[in-house]
Parts: sequence; C-alpha cells; structure tokens
Amino acid sequence: MVRHAREGASPAARCVAALVHVRDHERRDLPRGFHDHHGLTVSPLHVHLDHATCLEVRVLKGQAVALRHFAGHVMAGRGVRHGRLVLLPAGQQDEDGV
Repeated sequence: MVRHAREGASPAARCVAALVHVRDHERRDLPRGFHDHHGLTVSPLHVHLDHATCLEVRVLKGQAVALRHFAGHVMAGRGVRHGRLVLLPAGQQDEDGV
C-alpha cells in the first residue's frame, strides 16, 4: 500500500525529500545561500533534456523547515521553469504506518 506523507509535517520533523526542477541550462545562477545548505544534499543528479534545458534532482535530508526553505530558494531561482518538493517523513513510523 502506498501512503502519502502529511503536508503539515512539524517544522522540526526529520524528513527526506526529492527536489525536482527543470531549468534553463545556460542560467546556472545559484540562489543566495545555496552553499549554506550544502549539508542537506545527499545526492544530486543533473540530466540534459536538450541543448537548452536540464532536469535536476536532489535527494535531501534534514528538518522539514530547512528543506522547504532550501527548495523555495532553488525554485525561485532565475531560469527555473518547473519545480516540486516531495517531502517524506524519516525515521520511525507511527501507529498508522506513516
């Protein structure tokens, strides 16, 4: 059975996440503070979709509030066309299995 993570996760909750976005390849301006959040990234992936466009996927780990903040900065960056943060609880499950 597939269960969806709760959107209202506590800001301090430990989470894992996938940050997925499509951006203009030529506009590689990193948002301010990008390197301040370097410790959140578990693994990055960069895929060229065509000459001008790339898909970036970052697996993240940390407190929900920090992951949302980081994702907001990345997705507001110049050249980002589409983006989504998929946030999932990390660690032990509660009685409902979530």
